[in-house]
Amino acid sequence: MSGDEAPPPATAAAAPLARAEQFIWLTARVLEQRRFAFHFLGGDADPVDTALGSYLNEDGGYGHALDPDLRGPVSQPLHTVHALRVLDSLGRCAGQRIERLCRHLTQVSAPDGALPAVFPSPRGYPAAPYHPVRDDPAGELLTTGPVVGLLHRNRVWNAWLFRATDFCWDRVETMRHSHPYEVQGAVAFLDGAPDRARAAAAADRLGRMVRERGLAVLDPGRREEHPPAPGYAPGEHLFPHDFARRPESVARAWFTDEELGRSLDFLAAEQQTDGGWPVRRHAWAPGSSLERRPIATLEALLTLRAYGRLAGAATRPGPVRPR
Repeated sequence: MSGDEAPPPATAAAAPLARAEQFIWLTARVLEQRRFAFHFLGGDADPVDTALGSYLNEDGGYGHALDPDLRGPVSQPLHTVHALRVLDSLGRCAGQRIERLCRHLTQVSAPDGALPAVFPSPRGYPAAPYHPVRDDPAGELLTTGPVVGLLHRNRVWNAWLFRATDFCWDRVETMRHSHPYEVQGAVAFLDGAPDRARAAAAADRLGRMVRERGLAVLDPGRREEHPPAPGYAPGEHLFPHDFARRPESVARAWFTDEELGRSLDFLAAEQQTDGGWPVRRHAWAPGSSLERRPIATLEALLTLRAYGRLAGAATRPGPVRPR
């Protein structure tokens, strides 16, 4: 371009979605590339399914660092949570694969019928320090809630679900103290629980607790006034959009339109110059941090689109749920 030529007009390359696409192609694993193509480029579900299948183990669970915080090939509950979210988005949370997964969950559940956050591995594969490995881990809502909620959401019926569902109800309805990520697990359970009246009542009480205990930063502009939860990284806060990722979530009623609007404005503004979104957790391993950012980017894009905040991104029809 000569010195007297005008610069080219602004193009779609400067749009948030186009910048995020460049970031995904540059940094993401094949799974996140396929997911981006499915959600935003009209791609087919089969390539996503195929990519997810590479993480599937012979025991019916998922491993191989599907959740980047747990390394190694061993099947772990956090990997199951991630896999079910992907399958749910495809409308493929059913069939023999899910039956095998439920058999796996039956075999690895804690005595209370729930899923621990992390199973001990005889090889001691690396794991994030905020997921401590214990010899006899108890069940946790952090992992059990999303798994149970997603299975119920997809009308899956299996004997494993009975005790696991009771565990979730007990934890959610008796919760007096918590931390933000556990509350996310509770929301995931309540969003899929079949008893909608009971879920609404539990969500109402949970939302009051979240506000009273300051578990959500209601004004991102004043986030420095909120100390992170114990064990969280500096600046590791959760905001209204982190709990109500979709308008239909039970957590949406916890926040006013103004509070959610500020939260979504903050989320949109968090896009970095390279097109991706940041990760606020402890950076404990280079590979984990690199793999986590494209996942965070996809989650941010999907949330912004769900609330009509992503220009140029058409809303993809949701998968058909079994009746």
